[in-house]
Amino acid sequence: MKDALFNVEKVSKIAREISTVYKEFEEEAFKKEVLEKFPLLELKERIYHIRDSLATFLPDDFQEATEILLKALPPELDSTKSDDDFGDFIYASYSEFVRAFGCHDKYLDFSLLALAEMTKRFSVEFAIRDFINYFPQETYAMLEECARSKNYHQRRLASEGLRLKLPWANKIEIDYHDNIPILDNLYHDKCRFVTRSVANHLNDISKIDAKLVLNTLDRWQKSGKQESAEMAYIIAHALRTLVKKGDEKTLEFLGFSTEPLIQVHHFNLLNDVIMIGESLVFSCEIASQREERLVIDYILYFRTKAGKLNPKVHKLKKLIMKEGESTKIEKKHLFKAGMTTRKFYAGEHKIALQINGKIVETLTFNLNVVE
Repeated sequence: MKDALFNVEKVSKIAREISTVYKEFEEEAFKKEVLEKFPLLELKERIYHIRDSLATFLPDDFQEATEILLKALPPELDSTKSDDDFGDFIYASYSEFVRAFGCHDKYLDFSLLALAEMTKRFSVEFAIRDFINYFPQETYAMLEECARSKNYHQRRLASEGLRLKLPWANKIEIDYHDNIPILDNLYHDKCRFVTRSVANHLNDISKIDAKLVLNTLDRWQKSGKQESAEMAYIIAHALRTLVKKGDEKTLEFLGFSTEPLIQVHHFNLLNDVIMIGESLVFSCEIASQREERLVIDYILYFRTKAGKLNPKVHKLKKLIMKEGESTKIEKKHLFKAGMTTRKFYAGEHKIALQINGKIVETLTFNLNVVE
């Protein structure tokens, strides 16, 4: 991905754009300095390297240099789109330039305005977080304005920049309760790009304050400001972690009984010994004694290096079953070889079937690992 996002063509593009508005810019020297180190750098390191190279080839005065970058920006992203319009990753280096050299009370107003303009080309959700930490009052005021903007990239920034657990991002020291008034201006947005961020934001909060999230969603749903289908999407996406955890209040909010009248039969494994590269195949039969809404998950307990079992919940299926109805469920879970996100350890593992938040049955199996 790093080579697709940061390459000769991309660097040449921004160099050409800058030289168009700043005649003293040494275009070829800039490209040479940037590209020479690319083979040694990972994705985020390339962003920082471009940022530092910009500091070398632009005027020493931060405000003058940033004004050049603003003039060199391409046209705003298409405002008629409603989703999946992230822009070009190469411009992340511009917002990082502002974060690195402009997060200072001397430049604060100018820097925040610059970030608000840059986010129309590529989200400044990472760069804004230093400003939130060091200048919370001023930055919140700026994000409140973004939440009311006509530009949906600015509206999305108001939510995304304040997320507690934003992937890849620096931690922010905030009271998450202060974020709710901003989200109150965004949940009824007509743009999925924005509402997805709002849902992800609430999902982050749900990991530490489920009650606040449920109360907020209940209030939003009752307001009727958002279309029912989109509100349903926000609710499902915001509560996905709590559903996986089997949180009873969440399941009740979603209309799932925590004591469903069902029977589970024949929860079986096709083979209780598997190798890396093979699939764990399991099945079960479920019979319902009344009409029930079911959310069915399975939990894999992976063996750690220390020999403990670490649970990981996986979504399986949502069902609406009629009285007297029965159904069979089958699933394959591949233990993929060469995974970079998980290391497998040989020995006993477990799998549990979870229905409406409660474990109904657990089985053991052995995983063989060939070194």
